[in-house]
Amino acid sequence: MIEKHIILEDIDPLAFYGVNNVHFQLIKSFYPKLRIVARDNIIRVLGDEEEIAVFDENIEKIRRHLLKYNTVSDEDIHDIILGKQPKSEGVKEALVYNVSGKPIKCRSVNQQRLVDAYEKNDMVFAVGPAGTGKTYLSIALAVKALKEKAIKKIILSRPAVEAGEKLGFLPGDMKDKIDPYLQPLYDSLEDMIPATKLQDMMEKHVIQIAPLAFMRGRTLSDAVVILDEAQNTTTAQLRMFLTRMGTNTKMIVTGDMTQIDLPRGQHSGLKEAVAILDGIKGIGIVNLSSKDIVRHKLVTQIVKAYDKHDKEAAARSES
Repeated sequence: MIEKHIILEDIDPLAFYGVNNVHFQLIKSFYPKLRIVARDNIIRVLGDEEEIAVFDENIEKIRRHLLKYNTVSDEDIHDIILGKQPKSEGVKEALVYNVSGKPIKCRSVNQQRLVDAYEKNDMVFAVGPAGTGKTYLSIALAVKALKEKAIKKIILSRPAVEAGEKLGFLPGDMKDKIDPYLQPLYDSLEDMIPATKLQDMMEKHVIQIAPLAFMRGRTLSDAVVILDEAQNTTTAQLRMFLTRMGTNTKMIVTGDMTQIDLPRGQHSGLKEAVAILDGIKGIGIVNLSSKDIVRHKLVTQIVKAYDKHDKEAAARSES
């Protein structure tokens, strides 16, 4: 007889064991000859060497399943241990899975172009109206890269532009003042990474969320770096951000040219960057449109109505 300690890495042990240890009890029922005890993220098993080897292999398969899909069911465990393919693995072309185990994948032609551009280039600009999935899909690509260990960290940033509110009048310290600007990034992450694991990653700085001003002076390596709402950057700010790029790093810059909140007289750095950098090898530029909107169907109608209004206003101004 031998004893072995198995460490559950990169996952939430509570999700692995299940509510009231139901998953763990099911696993144990398949190995009545082994003595199995779990504490936190360590499983201690005592028994025959060959049977422990099989047990270890299946535990690793269940761990990888949970890491990929963020959830595991009794049926999944049953199928894995019996050597069958879990039904959830039949989904094709999913980037990652949300915390409920549902696949996150492209839902339009231009969204697929964004994914293709990311795979072929180290820097990607994704420009389009609200609701086209620019930010959500970009974060999904970053989470996928992190899970596959292609990078060591995810860095998310936004310019803290005051859209109708004065930052100084908001309550709390600097973090409390800045967090409302960054909340959409938190929302996307919370949909893809279980809360306990996300909190741990943020405490260890594996996932970093910070205003654009905090990027100055840094060299960003071994990371996927996403700049959201880049239409609200000045030329100098965006130039500073783009030159932070280090080794083994991919950058995704997203923005909506119709929602520029910069003070009157300031030009959008995103608009200028897309024009200057177009055609450079290693930089991809993807334009999304109202046809790519994946929010409520009314969002599409709202975007079209405002586009029509803007065109009519521009025509009146010219005449």
